[in-house]
Amino acid sequence: MAEALLKVKGIKKYFKTPKGMLHAVDGVDFDMEKGETLGLVGESGCGKSTIGRVILRLLEPTEGEIYFEGQNINEFNKKQMTKLRRDMQIIFQDPFSSLNPRLSVSEIIAEPLIIHNIVGKKNSELEKEVLRLMDLVGLAKRLMNSYPHELDGGRRQRIGIARALALKPKFIVCDEPVSALDVSIQAQILNLMQDLQEDLDLTYLFITHDLSVVKHISDNIAVMYLGKVVEKAPADELFKNSLHPYTQALLSAIPVPSIKSKREHIILKGEITSPIDPKPGCRFAARCNYVMDRCFDEEPKLMAVGSGHQVACFLVEENTDN
Repeated sequence: MAEALLKVKGIKKYFKTPKGMLHAVDGVDFDMEKGETLGLVGESGCGKSTIGRVILRLLEPTEGEIYFEGQNINEFNKKQMTKLRRDMQIIFQDPFSSLNPRLSVSEIIAEPLIIHNIVGKKNSELEKEVLRLMDLVGLAKRLMNSYPHELDGGRRQRIGIARALALKPKFIVCDEPVSALDVSIQAQILNLMQDLQEDLDLTYLFITHDLSVVKHISDNIAVMYLGKVVEKAPADELFKNSLHPYTQALLSAIPVPSIKSKREHIILKGEITSPIDPKPGCRFAARCNYVMDRCFDEEPKLMAVGSGHQVACFLVEENTDN
């Protein structure tokens, strides 16, 4: 088996607040193979986007190690990180605020090529490469001199994708890239991203809170809750056999087109545990319908329950032992 393209080991990211340390990410581990799409899901504030930024070292980790192609990038200096940027890129959530409003479409896409000295600023090859990237993501040549505010959300996100592809990366963090788009446009962008992945052999960390979207695009899915991964499995397996109570609640909330559906909607009650200096125990305990005494005292660890399926839950652990 080939070595994983990306390995994340024990990543923690804490932020200092007036009330204490906010545990945004609190000990996350996962591997990603080349060409894989890992969907990272969970409700707002669970730490999904923070993980993406820590992996790219846009935020420095408080603790843990990140290996890309076997190298610990936490040890990279500024020069090494600049070089690594060619291999690791990001597509942002908001296709408007992530684009410089003072630059035209062609200037936005050309910017990384110029910064990394791929082509010269006045080189005739620059326009040729920009047009190639625009064609790659489905942007018409006539839009070269347009500005972001003149375009719709779908076209703006295509600009963001073209910019991310400019340096021919191997790995892309997709930080909720379709959540700000209309549903019909979402499908177009998702299909484009899948085609690009197949054609360019890309690896995606796809961050989203939309389980319908993540099922469509992901090979494997990791479910986060308050800074921790509580379940990880192949996409089909997770939807057919979810084991963690939080994952089950998330899946039950997906709208079903048939009014005759008998699927039970699981309603979570109780207060969300504070991520500031959290107490020992399961972070989901206060909202769990199956909570046990030990859930408030011990922290469940991810355990393997099948081929590629891991879950952190004492209920599953006890059922497995029995």
